[in-house]
Amino acid sequence: MLDVTRLRVLAAVARHGSVTAAARALGYAQPSVSHHLARLEAETGSRLIQRVGRGIRLTDAGRMLAERAEEILGRLDAAEDELAAHAGLHAGRVRLAAFPSALGTFVPRAAAAFAAAHPDVELRFTEAEPPDAARLLRSGEVDIALLFSYSGTPPAADGLRRTPLLTEPIHLVTPAGLPGDRIGDHAARRWITGCERCRTHLVRCCEAAGFTPDIAFTTDDYVAVQALVAAGLGVTTLPGLALAAQLNAAVRTVRLPDHERVVSAAVHGEPPDPPAVAALLEHLTRATATALTPP
Repeated sequence: MLDVTRLRVLAAVARHGSVTAAARALGYAQPSVSHHLARLEAETGSRLIQRVGRGIRLTDAGRMLAERAEEILGRLDAAEDELAAHAGLHAGRVRLAAFPSALGTFVPRAAAAFAAAHPDVELRFTEAEPPDAARLLRSGEVDIALLFSYSGTPPAADGLRRTPLLTEPIHLVTPAGLPGDRIGDHAARRWITGCERCRTHLVRCCEAAGFTPDIAFTTDDYVAVQALVAAGLGVTTLPGLALAAQLNAAVRTVRLPDHERVVSAAVHGEPPDPPAVAALLEHLTRATATALTPP
């Protein structure tokens, strides 16, 4: 039978990229991490890591087992929470992973209401974009992850339970005074986007309008994006939460018809949720009623 501690070590090495970083994250000595990896290879009869220069990388077998380990560890943590919920004992802590524009709008309102109602429960935040937030949730490092998906995107088959919180519009953002209410009106202009994995929706919108965007600047900071637009360095699209969190007076925004983003709160494992998790979900749902207005 596979040892849970050794699976946790392998998952940490996969997540952090090295034995040293994994040891630091787990609070272990580096030789202890190496020992656990060696014992796990002996238990599985498979080579899980290989030396590359001064570092290591996972073999195909190692990557496969690390992915399964993330799922297994998440399930174990969920099982502990479910048992605690059944016994009515779970209180002390709830952890939330959220993307920046959620942290800049409705999350503080939900957190304040939660803290007032449950002063003995410790609430912790981690800033993470959806792919990382989902990984943290599956690995048991957070209890709730705020995720989003764009209209027209098929539901993710990742085993997470999602509670839809709100649907936010997507806006075209241009310098104030610049005409053009459609994406296609700006085909010849330079564009500002998020990181490669975050720009998919914008690129898809531009391609639907008949052109490939000339991406001149890349940043996931929605304040910086608006500053670049305001300076006349390009145009972009932003979701409603980003504009509610911070709106630069020197930009012009136009809502794009039929372009939306659905924000959900995700948990891992079967119901019932621990009381603290259920309470925070309720406060998040309430807070989104005013999410698209400035905090």
